[in-house]
Amino acid sequence: MGRAFEFRKARKMKRWSKMAKTFTRIGKDIVMAVKDGGPNPETNSRLRQIIQNAKAANMPKDNVERAIKKASGADAANYVEMSLEGYSANGVAVFVECTTDNNNRTVANVRSYFNKCDGNLGTNGSLEFIFDRKGVFTLEPSQLKMDLEELEMELIDGGLEELVQDEDAITIYTDFADFSNMTNLLENMDVEVKNAELQRIPNNFKSITDEQAKLVLKLLDKLEEDDDVQNVFHNMEMSEEIMVLIEGE
Repeated sequence: MGRAFEFRKARKMKRWSKMAKTFTRIGKDIVMAVKDGGPNPETNSRLRQIIQNAKAANMPKDNVERAIKKASGADAANYVEMSLEGYSANGVAVFVECTTDNNNRTVANVRSYFNKCDGNLGTNGSLEFIFDRKGVFTLEPSQLKMDLEELEMELIDGGLEELVQDEDAITIYTDFADFSNMTNLLENMDVEVKNAELQRIPNNFKSITDEQAKLVLKLLDKLEEDDDVQNVFHNMEMSEEIMVLIEGE
């Protein structure tokens, strides 16, 4: 019973840690949005969408309002966005997006994670041919006021590349250059977007064994835990065996 309790406690602590990390990331997104377009969501479409993303992540409204107020104050953090690229063990490509107030610290930390996991940090631009940057919008099917075929036709003008529906969500993909167009179109159509973000989607995948994947997953965990890291993308093929490893963590 004692060991079972400790296991449940550890799982709960890990969930709380992930939630705190998500809130930290959203807070930095708010800082960057306010820096670019001001603190008023009505005139700042990027901020409006981040607030919606925060709602989907169950971030308390008070936290969001406090982050906006802090971001618009004189003592707001001076963050910059940067990306780092490299290969983990067994040749898996890893693209790391960061928001930081200290470039040297961020680069040193990320480099150390790669080194400790038998990987190598490369030069910027070395992975551009592996990842395509896409706009990804998630809709709640129950909130949709039109049928899927009609929606698909309407979204062509916004740069729709692909529309995927499953039981839980409708996912819309656009080219990076059309992200703003699609955001504005969905707003004008009064379509509620649960989440909207830019992702780097691999155009080819690296197949490795579940044993080889353990070191890759170790690197990904270290990167995800770093407060300067906003997003981590990789091209490891997610086999059933590797998914079991992830779910068992």
